[in-house]
Amino acid sequence: MFKYLALLLGALLLTGCATTIRTDVTAFHEWPAQMKDKSYRFEAPPKPDDTLEYRSYQNLVRAELTKLGFTEASAPAVPNLTVTMQFSTTLQAVRVVQAIDPFWSGRSYWHGYYRGPWGYRPGYASFSPYFSPYYDPFYGPDLIETVRDEYERQLRVQIDAHDGRKLFDVTARNRSTIFSTPQVMPALVASAFAGFPGQSGVPHRVDLKLE
Repeated sequence: MFKYLALLLGALLLTGCATTIRTDVTAFHEWPAQMKDKSYRFEAPPKPDDTLEYRSYQNLVRAELTKLGFTEASAPAVPNLTVTMQFSTTLQAVRVVQAIDPFWSGRSYWHGYYRGPWGYRPGYASFSPYFSPYYDPFYGPDLIETVRDEYERQLRVQIDAHDGRKLFDVTARNRSTIFSTPQVMPALVASAFAGFPGQSGVPHRVDLKLE
């Protein structure tokens, strides 16, 4: 019995660990209907930005481009396209105000006596979770204000032709309470290229689950 309960609890924990990442995406593009040469190279970032973290996110972009049939050119070959990537994380403090009934505890119970076929016996009456017998509608609930940290992350990827023409420019934004940027970035990158190249200038939302 205890072994069964342990297995059931483990299954519940595994099924409840998925996190949905909601990303707002807008892409502007003048992508050619036919493009045979999809060779590209990454534009080198400024030296202060050329970190191991930056390169790890660059690898995520590289993987998405490979799925779409792009090939990264090796020197001394001259690529047909240039890919530029930028990302940022901004911490924002958000005020949250909640209305709380100090006497409400989810479900209320009244203890008293009821009349049955054998006379009066002690019993309990269960009320709706939205009603408390102690609630005063003229006094109102308590208001509790808290401050929570939210992180706004932005990813921008641009693809230009070798002659300088702007072909694709996408921005993906996400706001959440998740502290770790590496945890969110895979979904942000995948959302940026979902439905590539998509409708130009039409904002849309992409929901992806992270395990």
